[in-house]
Amino acid sequence: MSNKLWGGRFKKKADPLMEQYTSSIDYDKRLAEFDCLGSIAHAEMLAKCRIISRKDSSRIVYGLKSILNEINQGKFIYKKSTEDVHTAIQERLYRKIGRPAAMLHTARSRNDQVTLDTRMYCKKKTEEIANAVTGLKKSMLGFAKKNINVIVPGFTHLQNAQPVLLAHQVLAYCQMLDRDIERLTDCRKRIDVMPLGSCAISGTGLPVDRKFVAKKLGFSKVSLNSMDAVSDRDYVIEMIFALSIIAMHLSRISEDLIILNSPAFGLLDISDQICTGSSMMPHKKNPDVLELVRGKCGEVYGALVSILTVMKGLPLTYNRDMQQDKEPLFRAIDTVRASLDIMALCFKDLKINKDRAGELLQDETLYATDIMEYLVKKGVALKDAHDAVGRMVRYCIDNKLKISEVPLNELRTFNPGFDKGVYNLLDAKKSVSLKDSLGGTSPKQVRRQVLNA
Repeated sequence: MSNKLWGGRFKKKADPLMEQYTSSIDYDKRLAEFDCLGSIAHAEMLAKCRIISRKDSSRIVYGLKSILNEINQGKFIYKKSTEDVHTAIQERLYRKIGRPAAMLHTARSRNDQVTLDTRMYCKKKTEEIANAVTGLKKSMLGFAKKNINVIVPGFTHLQNAQPVLLAHQVLAYCQMLDRDIERLTDCRKRIDVMPLGSCAISGTGLPVDRKFVAKKLGFSKVSLNSMDAVSDRDYVIEMIFALSIIAMHLSRISEDLIILNSPAFGLLDISDQICTGSSMMPHKKNPDVLELVRGKCGEVYGALVSILTVMKGLPLTYNRDMQQDKEPLFRAIDTVRASLDIMALCFKDLKINKDRAGELLQDETLYATDIMEYLVKKGVALKDAHDAVGRMVRYCIDNKLKISEVPLNELRTFNPGFDKGVYNLLDAKKSVSLKDSLGGTSPKQVRRQVLNA
């Protein structure tokens, strides 16, 4: 038996340089488990449909289960000279059971075999990544509950904006993660299509039962067009796209934590466990891990651009270029999974500097919006209220005064609607309690968000 699945047509042996260049065994070996499982279902279907004998099918299944056990125990040897994982398993099966192994590839091609393996792998990994996202979300919720009453300045443009509950900001991250889980779940619907039986391009003239294989392997659907089935990599692109958005979210969250941990802000203290020092400056405590999470986002983006570029000019149906889908897919999955785990560890031991938060909340311009809405409630048009408060803030800046230091008669020069109640607004607890609109930062709304999360 030729060690190639395609060797019969050729007179000359493949050049070693060509074999080395086209080999994918170094990375597609992580599909080995799914290759065995897919082949077991295929062999059982061939016997059910009387395409091969039940005796041969049983020997094939026995051999494949033995190989699967070797793979799971880390005992399977992947030879560098082997073309791909499919060939490696086929060769091992032949050595184990002899001639019946030659019947396994009946009514299939590597074209539909590889996309079956990849879809099975992606189905498993979407679930694993979604679970890791959930794990990070739980870690965030634990931090939010622990600090449910802590108020901090909220920022827009990295400028002081309005007071918010710290838990409210963390719950914003949870909303991002909820969408990530939704995307993975939705993506999984389009991964969950069984392509085996499409063969190389046109299907097969043999009486196969594709629905039987789909049921055996836990697929909810069977592909409806053999040409599309072997050439489709939309599901790979879509999965890497979903992973890219997760990576982007983790990068943004990392940036927030890095900034709030910096001495200039001093609001957060990241655990020593995930920080490093400087080889020259002994006082340094650097959030290197979060910087790497931020940096590795680029790797995931690169994986997405890579697969989009591979696919953009390919004619139907299968082309060898598609071999290049696996490395970016695997890289994106590994990077995002590791980043999710490290972020969960970060929130587990993250600390808030409440004293520093109190200092920053002394900036009374944080309450300017509350004062504006206070005038609106008195019947002042929003534009007029906005102008009046803007002029009042400018006056305080020019005269180095806090709003609380400006006498009421002077405040009334900006708008006659001011009365002594305005001074009660210069308080962080009062400010957040006022934001009771659905989804707002009031304690009542934030507790509702925690329950929903």
